[in-house]
Amino acid sequence: MFKKPKPKPRTAKRKQRVVEASKCRFCREKTVAVDFKDIPTLQKLVTAQGKLFSRKRSGNCAMHQRSSSIALKRARFMALMPFVG
Repeated sequence: MFKKPKPKPRTAKRKQRVVEASKCRFCREKTVAVDFKDIPTLQKLVTAQGKLFSRKRSGNCAMHQRSSSIALKRARFMALMPFVG
């Protein structure tokens, strides 16, 4: 009788991805510092509870993360943003 051919071992073929370095949203717009009067932009960087997103979550670079935290504190002090929720 005929022998069944042995199945070939499966090797994982992965597609190579071209990964581009993601830039900070402020670096893409070439913004020097985050403005505390720009409330819609600050709201994108804050959770529903009013906490500032981490750098990893927001995608900001170190320089713009620091300036956004200062802008958020100024906006809170000027009563443009709430301290909590």
